[in-house]
Amino acid sequence: MLKHCLIVFLVSMVPIIELRGAIPYGVVFGLPLWLTYVIAIVGNMLPVPFIYLFARKILIWGKDKPVIGKFFTFCLEKGEKGGRKLQEKAGRGLFWALLLFVGIPLPGTGAWTGTLAASLLNVGLKKSTLACIGGVLLAGCIMGALSLLGVSVVGAVN
Repeated sequence: MLKHCLIVFLVSMVPIIELRGAIPYGVVFGLPLWLTYVIAIVGNMLPVPFIYLFARKILIWGKDKPVIGKFFTFCLEKGEKGGRKLQEKAGRGLFWALLLFVGIPLPGTGAWTGTLAASLLNVGLKKSTLACIGGVLLAGCIMGALSLLGVSVVGAVN
């Protein structure tokens, strides 16, 4: 059980996969949903302050470097583009837009991308962290429900 808890924790910290992959993993391997949920939330939120404080600086630093430049430029452009779109659509409701952006469990819309966009838009650490927490909690509820449904359907078929 400890091994699966550690895997849930580590998978939830991986960009793109995040808790969208960690919660189904925990449910499939028989961990209690509440435990999987808590571990995945903590793992998904752990990188958020570091992303906010350092990602922008590191990407700007590396965008003109020989080997990593193209990738860093791509990340900066994607974050800026996503941030501009979010700001255009949201206007003054940027907090709620960021929360929903992080909370919709689709690839590329998680805490990593949301936090990077927030840092590029200078949303503020406290405000962006609160929006990410809300979004991660929402995404966790959605993924928990979908995971339980999937396990039930597969169990009923077998």
